[in-house]
Amino acid sequence: MTEVAGAQELGKEQLLDAYRTMRTIREFEERLHVEFATGEIPGFVHLYAGEEAIAAGVMAHLDADDYIASTHRGHGHAIAKGCDVKGMMKEIYGKADGLCHGKGGSMHIADLDKGMLGANGIVGGGPPLVCGVGLSAKVRGTNQVAVSFTGDGGSNQGTTLESMNLAAVWDLPVVFVIENNGYAEATSTNFSTKGLDIAKRADGFGIPGVVVDGHDFFAVYEAAGEAIRRAREGGGPSLIECKVNRYYGHFEGDAQTYRAPNEVENIRQEKDCLMLFRQRVTSAGLVEDGELDRIDEEVKQLIDESVEEGKASPEPGEEYLLTDVYVSY
Repeated sequence: MTEVAGAQELGKEQLLDAYRTMRTIREFEERLHVEFATGEIPGFVHLYAGEEAIAAGVMAHLDADDYIASTHRGHGHAIAKGCDVKGMMKEIYGKADGLCHGKGGSMHIADLDKGMLGANGIVGGGPPLVCGVGLSAKVRGTNQVAVSFTGDGGSNQGTTLESMNLAAVWDLPVVFVIENNGYAEATSTNFSTKGLDIAKRADGFGIPGVVVDGHDFFAVYEAAGEAIRRAREGGGPSLIECKVNRYYGHFEGDAQTYRAPNEVENIRQEKDCLMLFRQRVTSAGLVEDGELDRIDEEVKQLIDESVEEGKASPEPGEEYLLTDVYVSY
């Protein structure tokens, strides 16, 4: 029996839940890749396929009343935080029954009831939001934690760096997760980011920073668990850099001419997070292949139903035109 580092504290049901989360994200994104090409989905779509272990590993430690702030590549975060998959699909199709009544679309899916502050079209827009949540939790004396997800490109935004400094100065219960997938749109991190690791920037703010393999659910789970525990116990903010790869372009329609030949194919064969997770838990005798196969089938059915219902859902009527414009107190 093979030992799986980081799995000791995870029971079988938790492992199955983690796999289901990752498989749901993957199936959702792979299907969107196909459906977007039909021209039926409005707006831009940025797919999270390849990065599933990060969302699943972090969100496994969050409670229902914790909050996250996402990026333009936000479907995976939303699914992992518990947002309704069918409601998300309807939102992406711009339908009235979507999570935001069709007004947000792919780049602005939000569900505050689930603690999902929203996907965000503003690069580096998430870190300031979690500082607000963290300050609120600290003032009210709750043990809530807020997590922001930011790409390697967004890590160079002033909003991100200012938020890290603010969180450190105010000792806020937040965690900054950098999803370094190697490219800021079409620009490699070799050209846009100086220094060995983005995580080393944490030293400048006097907070912990760590680098993990974003393809490895267990590595992310362990690092996120430590950072979130520290934040809950009053230890302040942390920075986690997850080095990972995305399978699709920056947006759907991106030809990815900036990537090396067979780059994505090699990553899928050697570093796929779902493949690695399955290999490790089955070889260790923690989960059987058949149990994972059943999850695959159930998730496929869910996504099929989501697309079918998304297409059939009604368009927003005129009555939605002026709603959700101002907040009423």
